[in-house]
Amino acid sequence: MKTNWDAIVVGSGINSLVCAAQLTAKGRRVLVLERAAVAGGCIRTEEATVPGFRHDLFSMSYPLFVTTPFYPQLAPKLEAHGVRMVQAEIPTGVLLPDGRSLLLRQSREANVAAFDAAHPGDGAAHARAMAGVEEQAPLLFGLLGNEPRSFDTASLLGRTLLKQGVDQLSAFGADSLKSARDWLEARFGSDLVHALIAPWVLHVGLGPESAASAMMARVVMFTLEAAGLPFVEGGSDRIVAGFRAIIEGGGGALLTDADVEEVTVERGRATGVRLADSRAFTARRGVACNVTPTQLYQRLLPAEHVPPATAERAADYRYGRACMQIHIALSDPPAWADPELGKVGLLHLTPGMDGVSRAVNEADRGLLPAEATIVVGQPAHADPSRCPPGTSMLWIQLQELPRTIRGDAAGEIAVPADGRWNDEVAQAYARRIIARITAHVPNLERATLGMRVLGPHDLEAANVNLVGGDPYSGVCSIDQFHLFRPFTGTRNHATPVKRLFHIGASSHPGPGLGGVSGFHAASAIG
Repeated sequence: MKTNWDAIVVGSGINSLVCAAQLTAKGRRVLVLERAAVAGGCIRTEEATVPGFRHDLFSMSYPLFVTTPFYPQLAPKLEAHGVRMVQAEIPTGVLLPDGRSLLLRQSREANVAAFDAAHPGDGAAHARAMAGVEEQAPLLFGLLGNEPRSFDTASLLGRTLLKQGVDQLSAFGADSLKSARDWLEARFGSDLVHALIAPWVLHVGLGPESAASAMMARVVMFTLEAAGLPFVEGGSDRIVAGFRAIIEGGGGALLTDADVEEVTVERGRATGVRLADSRAFTARRGVACNVTPTQLYQRLLPAEHVPPATAERAADYRYGRACMQIHIALSDPPAWADPELGKVGLLHLTPGMDGVSRAVNEADRGLLPAEATIVVGQPAHADPSRCPPGTSMLWIQLQELPRTIRGDAAGEIAVPADGRWNDEVAQAYARRIIARITAHVPNLERATLGMRVLGPHDLEAANVNLVGGDPYSGVCSIDQFHLFRPFTGTRNHATPVKRLFHIGASSHPGPGLGGVSGFHAASAIG
């Protein structure tokens, strides 16, 4: 293994892979280093239950990745290495305890009709909301996609100001800060529509009452309607293999079991890295670290290279609610009362917007929610290659869990004295969730061939960036978002050390499996 490289990328998640692929396209030789035994970060596929069932352990779908400006350039290269995207027939839907459901399809006309059937006028409200996103798309997606402190962003704001005027631009800013609850209750009369949209703010690390959650809800709805819910055929690890082939084809390398212990710095510039096993590698043009601020400024960088203000802000960086995953192998497809529900890529089981809000509040107070929002992923309908013929699988995610447990809102599960998650608590909570799903899927118990529960402690053990089981590597509240992600005093993806760049979910534009921060770092490294 050579020791001298053009660039080094620490971590192998989607942002790392995009960064390395972009640099490879420029003729740079890139070394990607992954501390785990398996590359991909939160992209990992395993036969986690019984042989023949390929479960995506953590992340599963790619709507934000396929809608990036750089995806059209990457797609042919990935396809050349066997990566193929397949679409869920119906992107998302919601199912309430009373059996009522509402689906969102890749058709504006169908969605307007469905919303109007739920409550007269809600279809028109949906059409207006989506038209509003379309109208402001250059500004909205420019702010999310460009570097916050850049000529591109300043130019975008200037052009928009000249075109729209102060009042209209100010109105856009004020509207962008609204909560999802305020927006939904003001615009939609149906509790079903509220229940369909509200859970999606969880997927961007927010809650229904969070500032800016209305804007993110509209962006998500627009993206799902326009781009659908794509999966990687055969399992998400195929995209990791595709990126690896691109990197290695350009003279680069991807090493696993390579725990970076220190970023080496000389005369204020990052020059390479040293591993825990004492191996050292140099980087001629730059180093990009796909880590949390805690890892970057308290572990990887020697203290003498971290300004006191940066060290203090890194220490104050806040992590969010925990997550757990449940994977189930089924002998036959789930028997939903409405067969259309079996075609949904990501189905939410929830009592409604108030239920989402209550579960978020309970988790924030350290309680195991009595009735958490259940995210049911059904990749096998769109991609039957993931499991044997005639069988199926469920990918279940719970995003409203406390990182430290202080109690159980339902008063049923004993809380560990130290408040830490363990296998016993995770299994007990999983039983609560499975019982709720079984109420809607009567064949679930009979059809279950195997089940794997991954508690927050398992997520953190698998990926050091998932602190306490937080899948988004930090709270996405307004004070840790956009200009302020990961914290004030930072400039885009640069760090106080020259040629050292911070990428990943803890950096702008945050989580979402899009690869945007990796793209920007590659542009800066050159």
